[in-house]
This record gives sequence, structure tokens and C-alpha cells, in this order.
Amino acid sequence: MAAREDEERKYSAPALEKGLDVLELLAARGTPLTMSQIATELGRSVSELFRMVDALVHRGYVAQAESGEGFELTNKLFALGVARAPTKSLLEDALPEMRKLSGVIGQACHLAVVSEEQMVVVARIEAPGNQGFSVRVGYRRPLVDSTSGLVLYAFQPEEVRTEWRTRLAPSVSQKAWKSFEERAALARTQKYVKADSDVTRHIVDLSAPVMAADGSAVAALTCPYIETPMAISVKDTVAAIRHAAGEISRKISAN
Repeated sequence: MAAREDEERKYSAPALEKGLDVLELLAARGTPLTMSQIATELGRSVSELFRMVDALVHRGYVAQAESGEGFELTNKLFALGVARAPTKSLLEDALPEMRKLSGVIGQACHLAVVSEEQMVVVARIEAPGNQGFSVRVGYRRPLVDSTSGLVLYAFQPEEVRTEWRTRLAPSVSQKAWKSFEERAALARTQKYVKADSDVTRHIVDLSAPVMAADGSAVAALTCPYIETPMAISVKDTVAAIRHAAGEISRKISAN
């Protein structure tokens, strides 16, 4: 096996690997990085990476940040991933139900899936009225720091949670992980999660799992709930989200 791996490494592509290193770094950081910062993080010189970053910009994978300070990923890689059959099928089943849901609750909603140790938003529906808060497609956050991530973790089979625990727990304090596990256990009992947004004040995240036939959560359907004079109650909103998530689950299980 080792000999085979050595043989495969003979055909490595250093330039390609540099480009992949840049993409992985920008994805992991989630904030714009200057050329100097990229070079420092990767242990390379600016001159060594300049043409590589320029090529990634030209191909549309990287763009200069709106602030003009540094570079960030575009949604091109995300779009390529969404075009894969499993995600594409999920979206085809989910979007009609999400539109219905948004119309019923008068709020925006979004769908998130797992991407390594993060959750990533793969679809969203804007609120039908003038007021609402929506999360952009492609938005990422660590699983342990998001309501959608909590749902995605909570509604996995025990063996999957055990596997994820070995990767996720070291990234936070013991106290934070204990709290995360306790909230996951409560979510499994209630069949949904209600949590104050840790990103925006005056917003309550309401989320329910989209379940596959094997009993694992393939996505989290989440509403950033804003209380307005026209809004239905949190209780009714949760019921609507759970119903929509159940309908999506039924559709994907039938495929």
C-alpha cells in the first residue's frame, strides 16, 4: 500500500496543490485574507502564490472582497457542489415546501446541510412581506456554533454522533461541548430547536430536521423568526416548520 502511495505521489501536480491550498484556506477562514496573509498561512512567498491567486480570480473561484481588503471565495465551488445529484434532488424536493412554508409563516427560511465540520446553507426563501431576515446561500458556520448545526448533529444515529464527537469536541471547551450535547438531547425530545440567534439580536432561530429513510438528518430547515405585528406565534411557526420538514423527508425517502 505504501509503495502504491509513493508511486501515486510521483504524479503530483504542485501548482494544482497550491491552488487547492488557497481554496481550502479561504473556506476555512470564512473571512477575506490579503495576499500576504495567505502566503503567511500557507508558509509560502507572495511571489510564489501571486499567479495562482490571479488564475483563481480569472476563473471565478476567488474574488476581491467588497471592502477591497483581501480575497474571498465566490459561490462557484458551492454551485458545482449543488449540481451533484444528491443535493440537486434534495433541493428539488425541498424548494416547493419551503415556498409554502414561507407563505404560511410570513418569514424567511433556509435549508442547511453538513460540510465537514461546518453547516452550509444550500437554499433559502425570502420572507413574503417587507420585513424579514434571510441568510445567503453558501453561508457557513461551524456545526457547534449554529442552530442548524445543532439540529444536524442531534438527529444523527448514535454511531454517527460518536464519530462526529471525536472531530467536533476538541474545537470547543468542555463546558461548551457539555452544553451542546445537552441542547442536542433536548432537541431530540422536542423534535425541534428554538434558540436565540448568536449572530443577530432580536431573532429567534427555529429549526427542524429533514430526515432520510435511514433515520439520519440530511438537512436542517430553519427560520430566523422575527416578531412583528403580522407574525404568527412561535408555537404555530414551529408547527409549520416541522410539517414542512416532514413533507420534505417524506419526498426524499420516496425517491
